[in-house]
Amino acid sequence: MTPPASVGVASGGAAIVPKPSGRPLWARWSSELYRPYTVGLEEEVMLLDQSSWALAQSGDRALSRLSDQLFAHAAPETHACVIELVTGIHADVDSAVAELGSLRHRLRNELAEMGLAAAAAGMHPLAVGDETRLSDAPRYRRIADSMRMLVRREPTMAMHVHIGIPDPDDAVRVLNGLRRCVPVLLALSSNSPFWRGRDAGFASSRTLVFGAFPRTGLPGSFDRYADYVATVDALLLSDAVPDPNSVWWDVRLQPRLGTVEVRVMDAQSTVREAAPLIALVQLLARLVLEGDDAAVTPGPEVLDENRFLAARDGMAARLLDPTAQGCLIPVREMLDALLAECRPHALALGCLDSLERVPRLAAANGADRQRAWVRVGASLEQVVERLAERFLAPAWPSRTLTRPREQI
Repeated sequence: MTPPASVGVASGGAAIVPKPSGRPLWARWSSELYRPYTVGLEEEVMLLDQSSWALAQSGDRALSRLSDQLFAHAAPETHACVIELVTGIHADVDSAVAELGSLRHRLRNELAEMGLAAAAAGMHPLAVGDETRLSDAPRYRRIADSMRMLVRREPTMAMHVHIGIPDPDDAVRVLNGLRRCVPVLLALSSNSPFWRGRDAGFASSRTLVFGAFPRTGLPGSFDRYADYVATVDALLLSDAVPDPNSVWWDVRLQPRLGTVEVRVMDAQSTVREAAPLIALVQLLARLVLEGDDAAVTPGPEVLDENRFLAARDGMAARLLDPTAQGCLIPVREMLDALLAECRPHALALGCLDSLERVPRLAAANGADRQRAWVRVGASLEQVVERLAERFLAPAWPSRTLTRPREQI
């Protein structure tokens, strides 16, 4: 049984064969999306042993036993204790979030029959790299051959948000504009404060651990889509990089889907916490294309430093102010300014309710909540148990899943 071509599945590497126009096949921009700002989601989920709450190295076995309907929305990941859930294409945030909730519900029920549980966070608090096995999927075996010791580390889990943009040059504009928002999105979504059984001192340990891979972090700025294609193709033509999906930037383009993919955020423990982040990404894309885009984009050194500060301190971070040299500004102030700019776009796209939940997430994100549990006496095993309990919080009604051909 082979999964359909979807965001999380079809990543085996397209042949680098130039078209008559000179553009390689991998860079052919999808013409299937006729409206902008559609939403599709990928969520990396950890598999747990129900008795010990340790990671269960069972991804390949679990995938083989899923129902056909759920299997069409699931995919392996690099590590055998992680699987990926993939939604279809949705016109609005509420619809995408509802399907994600339905997928979680089905996954939880089907895993329970196998003695397994699921949870979502940036990292498992007690995982140790030596105990982690790799997926048997051919793509991830190739990654292991390439990454060597770098792949033998603790698994990381992220949430990826795809925003449909019909025109590739517009997609480049969105990518460029989102670069300056990456630190705010990272601070808001941080959900991995523990690493190898201790507090790592970072709100998003995932960012640092995953950052050991090459071709991660912030992308550069590009003039047009042709510039983006030339940059990525220079990596692919050497055969050193096997396929475009091995470029793991915080924000990247997915030409075969016609989307801008935001990858910087930790996986969120509940769908309710994911929803405001998803809405914010969609609104920021519209803000770049249709708003008064006069914001200052810092240079790469400032962006990189702000990304580090956001990963370290989460919503307590103070970031370098791009408008006042030598000044630090609370990330909360940057977020407030973005929310004010996004509000008119939320009215246009019908996601004002989700946007208005952002301040609640900012007041206590996943990293804050995990640390609060430990402060009042929870062990890290109990933290994992609570993450598993929250996987379906709140309860989401069953929803008809999108057909495979409609998947992102």
